[in-house]
Amino acid sequence: MRTYTAVDGKLDELHGRFREHILRFFQKHGMTDVVNFKPMDAPLSQTTLIYLLSHESREAAAKSWAAFRADPEWRKVSAGGPPLTSKVESVFLEPTDYSPMK
Repeated sequence: MRTYTAVDGKLDELHGRFREHILRFFQKHGMTDVVNFKPMDAPLSQTTLIYLLSHESREAAAKSWAAFRADPEWRKVSAGGPPLTSKVESVFLEPTDYSPMK
């Protein structure tokens, strides 16, 4: 699960980058996009994007992220301009034995 805090005024641009570019790069580099969330209540609704990716293992995740970050096309997309995020949090999760989603 990853949580991005957008720079003030950049949340719409961050959503646009996901919509137009990032999801394609996730797929290209073997990451399964499970769900993307936007909080409903302020103040998080004005600053936060949360999404869940699935990987076969933590090692596979590390390889996919390394390939994503090194991708020349991604570097072109993300280059230039001010950053869109001020904070990124990443948490690896696993389902509990009673979870309906395994």
